Amino acid sequence: MATVFSMIINGTLPGHFVWKDEHVVAIMTIQPFRDGHVLVIPRAEIDHFDDVPEQVAARLMVVSQRIAKALKQAFPCERIGMMIAGMEVPHTHLHLFPVNELGDLSFSHAKDADQDTLRANAARIRAALVELGYPEGRCED
Repeated sequence: MATVFSMIINGTLPGHFVWKDEHVVAIMTIQPFRDGHVLVIPRAEIDHFDDVPEQVAARLMVVSQRIAKALKQAFPCERIGMMIAGMEVPHTHLHLFPVNELGDLSFSHAKDADQDTLRANAARIRAALVELGYPEGRCED
């Protein structure tokens, strides 16, 4: 059975994309810790991050770095937090989100987000990616 992420990637379920390429996508999470919370996901359904092929793992990191730069521009903060928890969905995904203190790194901050906010935040991140010179993962909402 396809994971919820595969269903979003394949268009069966809606999602707010900020990046799409051959190996990786990035979407807004529906339960963000903070505005700007993005999930970076390999297209291939791989449950454990340590099973991701090295080439795809490298691509996940490159895309995550680019999105982190865009997040800092779109949502000013001290740092960009990254987390690989892997418990919520059996499909590898990296959480990226703006943080200002260590306490921001907690699933206890997750809250349901409305679609208008997710759409607006995705647009801010996509605009920052283009402004930073990373249009190759460009996508529309």
